[in-house]
Amino acid sequence: MFFVVGLLIYSRVGLALSFTPTKTPEDFSKYAWYEIPFYYLWDYISHAWICLLFAFVAAGLVYEFMPKEIITKYMGSSKVAGYALGAGLAPFFTVCSCTMVPLFAGILYTGAGIGPAITFLLMAPAANILTILITGEFLGWEIAIVRIIVSLITAVLAGVIISKTPWGKAIEKEHQISQSDVGTQKAVELAKLSLDEKLISALKFGGYLAKQILPYFILGLIVVSYVTAYTPQEIVEGYLTGITGILLASVIGGPLYTPTLVEIVLGRSLLQLGMSNAALLSWLMGQPYDIPNMMAVSKIVRWKIVLTYALIAWACSVAFGLLYGIITSSL
Repeated sequence: MFFVVGLLIYSRVGLALSFTPTKTPEDFSKYAWYEIPFYYLWDYISHAWICLLFAFVAAGLVYEFMPKEIITKYMGSSKVAGYALGAGLAPFFTVCSCTMVPLFAGILYTGAGIGPAITFLLMAPAANILTILITGEFLGWEIAIVRIIVSLITAVLAGVIISKTPWGKAIEKEHQISQSDVGTQKAVELAKLSLDEKLISALKFGGYLAKQILPYFILGLIVVSYVTAYTPQEIVEGYLTGITGILLASVIGGPLYTPTLVEIVLGRSLLQLGMSNAALLSWLMGQPYDIPNMMAVSKIVRWKIVLTYALIAWACSVAFGLLYGIITSSL
């Protein structure tokens, strides 16, 4: 653990290494079609491997040492603390939209309110620890900080609205565990792990995340390499800027589903090709309402709730994209 943290600090402070790939779309367009993925992967991995290593280890540490029982104890729809926990703890328990669906189901089935559960559902993929680290390194910390803020507002707003709807209340009542049922449940005393065992478990979880994500991540990078090399700059500048660009980015960034991390790399490439910062923010905010996510969640809370939070998330991605573009003059 100390080695990984020390390596990150030394490479950044001692060696002043940049974690961001340095080649431009013009550089890749000069290679033969079969050479492009190799050069792109090398440029990416040679700069980003330390940051990725640290992010996976950090995710494992947080997942292992964060007291999970707090989530289900205080996350009621009528409690402000429930929304605070749903929004504050969600980023530490997942790295992409699909992997947190079982956690969402778990906290809902054990008695959490539908509002905090939805807040958890939307906050986790949009602003988890891994995503924010990579967003800051590749797209800039201004975008990363703004992404956290707007994701928080969107997640809480969606949770509160859904908790007030008839279909939201019906689902909450359906899954709510009564106090009498809780009293009849058999208590299970879990063996306490030693510090060494917890650290090993954290590393194993980080490795599990890496095995789950990296194959798809690398495949996504190969696709992105061709998009980077062959996308005409004129098309990006013409369609991914201004109000039209924000609307288009909010659509393709969400339902069409770009896996976590890959969306950041692809967004960076589109940014280099002329995509506006405002459209980029809308693109990044699309992660919570991708199609695979919505299909999985519909099995738990049915389509009325899914379509409600998807509509709210989409509207917020457009609204905050426009607001950010106006404030920063980046439309």
